[in-house]
Parts: sequence; structure tokens; C-alpha cells
Amino acid sequence: MNKILEKAPRVDLEEAAQVIEACLLAQEEPQNYDQAAEIEEWRRAMVQEISMIERNNTWKLVDKPEKKNVISVKWIYKTKTGANGETLKHKARLVARGFSQEHGVDYQETFAPVSRHDTIRAILAYAAQRKWKLYQMDVKLAFLNGELEEEVYVSQPPGFVIKGKEVKVLRLYKALYGLKQAPRAWYGRIDSYFIQNHFERSMNDAALYIKKKGKDVLIVSLYVDDIIITGSSDHLINTFKENMKRELEMTDLGLLNYFLGMEVIQDDQGIFLSQEKYANKLVDKFGMRSSKVVSTPLTPQGKKEGDDREYGDQTKYRSIVGGLLYLCASRPDVMYASSYLARYMSAPKMKHCQEAKRVLRYVKGTSSLGIQFTSVEEPRLIGYSDSDWGGSIEDKKSTSGYVFTLGSAVFCWQSSKQQTVAQSTAEAEYIAVCSAANQAVWLQRLLKDFGEEIKEGIPILCDNKSAIAIGKNPVQHRRTKHIEIKYHYVREAESKGLIQLEYCKGEDQLADILTKALSGTRFEDLRRQLGVQQRFD
Repeated sequence: MNKILEKAPRVDLEEAAQVIEACLLAQEEPQNYDQAAEIEEWRRAMVQEISMIERNNTWKLVDKPEKKNVISVKWIYKTKTGANGETLKHKARLVARGFSQEHGVDYQETFAPVSRHDTIRAILAYAAQRKWKLYQMDVKLAFLNGELEEEVYVSQPPGFVIKGKEVKVLRLYKALYGLKQAPRAWYGRIDSYFIQNHFERSMNDAALYIKKKGKDVLIVSLYVDDIIITGSSDHLINTFKENMKRELEMTDLGLLNYFLGMEVIQDDQGIFLSQEKYANKLVDKFGMRSSKVVSTPLTPQGKKEGDDREYGDQTKYRSIVGGLLYLCASRPDVMYASSYLARYMSAPKMKHCQEAKRVLRYVKGTSSLGIQFTSVEEPRLIGYSDSDWGGSIEDKKSTSGYVFTLGSAVFCWQSSKQQTVAQSTAEAEYIAVCSAANQAVWLQRLLKDFGEEIKEGIPILCDNKSAIAIGKNPVQHRRTKHIEIKYHYVREAESKGLIQLEYCKGEDQLADILTKALSGTRFEDLRRQLGVQQRFD
């Protein structure tokens, strides 16, 4: 042993400590410029950011104007990773402190649309049916392409102040990240480009663009600086990519595989959508990695019993619920639990915290589950609508739920508490059907944008015959006269042939999972029917 130790190479402990410290700093994201300046990767990232900003003619160095607000800027550092957690790049972004802007002086309009999750999932489901491939592109410094209408000044960025001109400021001609009007300016820029290149903006989603050429169709969905592309023609897709690269600085990311924290796997079996990485991060964030797993998010009696003391850490509770709500982008099985817990974010009790932790335990055991979209011979848009009755302990309001499927798995779902107190199960179900009918009409128009004409009314399956009768019968009587007029849109949609109300047995009602806490066997059966499962091997 002594001979081995004598032959072993000597290590300078101080030098080793410096190496370890440097590695740790490289893995962690710096909190300020001083920390980032000590690491080569972040220095290169900042130089690259400044270079792209100047190449884009975003600003010009000018004398500081009198009586003008000068907005300070700061560096934000982010390590971009792939679906498996591997480091892809170090991103340094220069951000303006937009909170110091004044309305009417530094900015006017701020709103900018992005694609809804419903739209994105509809594109995935439709592409799976057509066996189309989905691609992704990323706009480099997207917000810097937006033209500013207002006169805006910012300070010189930390680490890049020009010597001898420290008192000068930068006049912005194009938007900068952090400015209140930056999203609006960028959307105006990209929207005008699409319109000029013969794309049609969807009336059903302002961030969805469609281009039709003969029988071929090209679909583009925009979410800030991320773009999803699919269509029937490889030629149209490739031409669009080349044109976008010439117009803007773009990164072609190839096949869509990671988008907004959602993992997308495309293979011969179809398209698999999941949030496994995000789910595991959520479990680790709140220290639930060592906890035991459970088979259901909530227990049926969980809402009625528990500790009614106030929960002290409201911020933590809201963070848990917020994380769970985002997980619902690919997990309809946690939609009801997340919606239920969100009702108490203003004043959570101890029992609500315990229920939230139970949901995390369920997520831990099912993190690999997702939605599997596959192609079927005769795809058909079908909706399911359901409601409980007086399920809310506090105000006796009911919960509505609906799901829509296009051939294989569900791609659209919602669970929400009703605004009025239903006086009967029929009224509660009728109100739920109204929500489903509104969504059905929207989905019908969306699919028409894709090129899928639905001539027949969309079937909405309900397990309450009285609610169906109210929807089909235009006669007012004592049992329906108190129902608010807006819910009678169901009758109009039914009479116009936009929807078809159909009866289904309670055990076949898929939306039941979105209205109440269920037993383990029933919950797992409905979860399977929704299409929430492990990815096909």
C-alpha cells in the first residue's frame, strides 16, 4: 500500500480546490455580471449577445437627453439544456428594467398573443393523424427585431461601458428584452412578415398561420421566439425555413423534440407528448423525492376531512399549485386536482397543503406518463362533458369538465368550477355541456383552418338525459326558467347542427375524471381511456 501511495501522482490541494470551484461556478448560473465575468463561457456569451445587438442596429450611442427617463439594464444568465438534461449552450441576455417605464411616455401597447396550449396539442394530434413530421425553429434575439415607435433610452450595459463616454446613453430603435412594449413590437414584426408572404392569420388563434398552395398546406404556430412548423409538403416546409433564415437570424432545431418544457417524441408509432423532466424537477424542488408514491392525486374523502388551521407559507403553496397547473399541459389526469387546489391559493389551510403534497407523490410515481397520439383509419372529433353537483364544500357550486379526442388520445381538456349554484344535477350537467359546446365550435373552426372540414355536428356525450332534453327542447318551463340565458347557447348550437348531444353511460364518461376525486380502480381506468400512458416501445 505504501509503495502504491509513493507512486501515486502528487496533487496540489489549493490548485484542486480552484479547479473544483471553477467547475461548480460553470454549472451554476451567475446572479450578476461580476460572477459571470470570472467564467470564460459566460464572457463569450455576453460578447456574442452584444455583437448580435449591434449587428441588428438596435441602438445608437447619444448624449443623455434632458428630462428623459433613462432605463437601466442588467444581464440575465441561463444555461439551456435538452430533454435529457444535457447542457446545450450558455445564454447571456441583456434585459432592460422595464418596471421603471412610464405609460404614455416610454410605452403604449404591451399585449402580444401567443399560441394556446389547446392549439399546440391540436396541431400535434392532427399531425399524428396525417403522419406529418413537426419541426422547430428558434429566433435569435427575437425581441430585437421589433421596431420601436416610442423614444426610449437605456444605460450602457455592465462590462461594456465605452471608456471616455461613460456619461452617454443608448437610444433604442428596436426593442430590447424587458421593455414593456417588446412583445408587441416583435409580434408586429413577425406578423407583417407572414402576411406579406401570403400566410393567413387564423381568426381562432392570432399566433397561428396557415399557407395553402393547391392541395398542400403549411401550418406555423408561434410562441414568442419559438416556431412550430408542420404540413403536407416537405418542399413548402424547406422553402419556409430558408426564407425565414434570410429574413431573420434563425436556428433550425430540426424535428420538434422539446418545446415549452414539453418533450415530443416522433416515431413510427405516432407522437408522444410528456413532461417527464419537468415533473421530476417539480418533485425535487419541493423535497418529495424520498416520499412514497400513491395511485391517485386525491382521495374521495380528502376534500371533507383534514386540518383546518391556516398554512403559514402561502408562497410555497402557490408555487406548488402553479407548477401543477403547468404540468396539466400534457397531463389531464392531474387537471382536476390542480384546479381544485388553485381555489385556495389566497388562504390555504393545512389540509390543502397536505393534499398538494399528495398530488406531488402521485406525480413522482407517474412522471414518465404522457399522451400518445396515433393515427386511426377514421379520425373523428368527439367531446365528453360531465359535472358533479354541489361538490364545493364552501359555496355548493359544481365543477364542469370536458375532454375532446381526435381518433386516439384526448388533446383538449378543462376542469373548472361553475359560476352559479345549480339547483339540480340536470342544471349542473347542462351548464357543463354549454362550456363543451363553446369549445367544440372553436375546435371545429380551428380544424377548418388546418384544412379539415367537419360537415356534421360534433358529438358531445353526456351521461344525463335530462340535460340533453333541455338542450334539445326549446320550451321554457318551471324547471328551466331560472337557468341563465347564456347557457341556452347549447340549444342554438344543437338546432344549427354545430353539435349533437348524445347520451352515454356513466361508466363510459371520460370527463368524469375532471369533476371529482375518484377511487383508484376507476381513476386508472379513465386515465388509460384518455390516452395517458407510457410511451410505446
